Amino acid sequence: MLETYVPRPDFARVNWASLNGTWQFAFDEERNLPEQQWLKKTFPREILVPFAYQCPKSGIDASDMHDTVWYRRIFSLPELMRGKRVWLKFGAVDYHADVWCNGVHLGSHTGGYTPFQFELTELLAETNEIIVKATDRADTAQPRGKQYWKQQPDRCWYVQNTGIWQNVWLEATEGSPINQIKLTPDIDKNTVEAIVTAEEFCPGDELAFSVFYQGKLVKQVTASADWYRTRVLIALQPDDFIDEIHYWTPEHPNLYNMQVRLLRGGAVQDTVDTYFGMRKISIDQGRILLNNAPYYLKMVLDQGYWKETGLTAPDDDALRYDVEIAKACGFNGARKHQKIEDPRYYYWADKLGLLVWGEVPSAYEYCDQEIINISREFQDFMVRDYNHPCLIAWVPLNESWGVRKILNDPCQQHFGESLYHMAKAMDPTRLVSTNDGWENIRTDIASIHDYHMKGRELTEKYTPGALQNPEAVFPGGRRLYAMNVPHRPEESAFMVTEYGGIALATDTGGENWGYGEAEQGADALIERYRDVTTAIMNIPQICGFCYTQLTDVYQEVNGLLDMDHRPKFDCGRIREINDLRIV
Repeated sequence: MLETYVPRPDFARVNWASLNGTWQFAFDEERNLPEQQWLKKTFPREILVPFAYQCPKSGIDASDMHDTVWYRRIFSLPELMRGKRVWLKFGAVDYHADVWCNGVHLGSHTGGYTPFQFELTELLAETNEIIVKATDRADTAQPRGKQYWKQQPDRCWYVQNTGIWQNVWLEATEGSPINQIKLTPDIDKNTVEAIVTAEEFCPGDELAFSVFYQGKLVKQVTASADWYRTRVLIALQPDDFIDEIHYWTPEHPNLYNMQVRLLRGGAVQDTVDTYFGMRKISIDQGRILLNNAPYYLKMVLDQGYWKETGLTAPDDDALRYDVEIAKACGFNGARKHQKIEDPRYYYWADKLGLLVWGEVPSAYEYCDQEIINISREFQDFMVRDYNHPCLIAWVPLNESWGVRKILNDPCQQHFGESLYHMAKAMDPTRLVSTNDGWENIRTDIASIHDYHMKGRELTEKYTPGALQNPEAVFPGGRRLYAMNVPHRPEESAFMVTEYGGIALATDTGGENWGYGEAEQGADALIERYRDVTTAIMNIPQICGFCYTQLTDVYQEVNGLLDMDHRPKFDCGRIREINDLRIV
C-alpha cells in the first residue's frame, strides 16, 4: 500500500524501504509436508502485498477458506542500508506467522492485528529471500472482529482476512536500537513524560530529546540512560501568558514533534522521530471533559472495509479521506469498530483532528485460549498506539461477544473487569468502555446500543429517572448492567454508542439489510437521522452518540457512504444536524 510514506509516523526512522509489491504465493494444500520442504518449493501464484488473498486487489480474489498460506519475496539490500543493522518489520499478519530469511527461521508471532519485527543483519547476502508462513484457522477463540468463521458471510459478519494485510518494510539503525517510546502529556503541569526502552542498554548511554512546534525548536533535553527503560520528565514552557501551551482538540489539532537519539560515547546509535499532542480526556460528575472542559462526542461507527481491498486501505489517501469525510459530516470522532486500524489512520486522525475509540476485535468462544488471545492483542494494541492523541477510549469487548454469559456468570464478569483494570494499569489516561452496548460491567462509559426507529421512542425510554435506575433500562432487550454489578454514576458517563443504521430501500434486498425499515430516498433517510439524533442530543444525561455507520460493508448497507466510500447524498445535510449540538 505504501511505497513513499513512512509506515509508522509515530515511530519513524529515516532509513527505511518498503517490501510491499508482488510476492510469490501458495495455498498449503499439502498439510503433512514438512516446513523444510516448503522452503524449497516453487510457489505457483503471485500476490500483491499487503492485500489478503480474499480481496480482488490481491490479484487472487479467492473466497475459499485456507488455514495456511505461504509467501516468498526476493530482495537486495538498498545501498543506504549497507553496513547498518537491518530490521524486517510487519505491520500485521493474520493470524500466526512464521518467518524465514535465507533459510533461517527468524521466529514467529501470534496475533492478527499487531506488529512484529526481526533482525536480519547477520543473515544478509547480496540477494536475499524472505518466506512467510501464515496460519489463520476458523477458530472462534482467536480475535476475529467481523471475519466470519464459516464459508458464507452472514448478518454483520463478512469475509475472512488471511495472511499479510499491512505493510512490510525494512529499517536500518546505526547501532543499538530504541525499542519503544512512551509519551504521556500532562496539560495540568505542562509536561510530557517520556519512557524510552533500549534493550541493548550500556552504562554511559545517553538519550537526547528535541521537541519542535511547527518546525520551531522549543525544548532540548539530554539525560543519562538509567537502565533498559529510562524515564524523563520534559517541561514545556508556554509561548506567552495568553495562549499558553498549544492543546490538541479536533478543532485545533496541534502537534508537537519530537526526535529521540540514543548516544553511546558521543556516537549516534539510533534516531527515532515521533510526536505527541497536549490532550486530556476525563469524566467529572457524569460529563466527558476534553482538556478539562465539557465536550459532547458526535461519533460515527467506522468498520474500515473497502470493496476491492477488504480490511487493507487501497492507499494512504483512502485513510486520510475517511478522516476528512467524517469531519465533513460534522462528526468529531469515530469508533473504529472491531478492527485495529493501520497506524497511518491514527496519524491522519491526529493531524487532521478526529477523536477515535480503539476497539479490540472480538473472539466468540469463551475459554482459556480466548482469554489469553484477547489479553495479548489488547496489550499489544495499547503499546503500539499509546502516543496517539486522537485515541481517547479503549473498547476491549462489544455486545458480550465472546462472553455470552457475562450477564450472570462471575467468571466472564471477572474476565471483562480484568480487561478494564489492565487498561487502567497500562494506560490510566484514557477512558474504557469495557463491554460496549449492553450488560455493562466496571466501565467509564455506560454505553447503550439502541436501534429504535423514532426519536420519540428514545426520548420516552431514556428519561432521567430511568437512567438513574439502570436495572429498568433494556437496550436491545438486554440489561444495561450485568447482574450484581454496581452502577457508579460519579465515575461514568452515559453514551448511545450505536443507533440509526438506516438503509435506503434501493440498496436493500436479497442479503442486503439495514436496521428497521429502509427509507425510500435520501430526504426520508436524512429526516429519520434528524429525528433520532436530535432526540439523543436532547436527553440531558447522554454525553454523546455514535451513529451506525460511515460506509456500507458488503451486505450491511446502512452507511452514509457506499462501499466505494462515495457519499449517498450531500454530507453537509448531515453536518447541519450534527452542528445543532455543540457542548
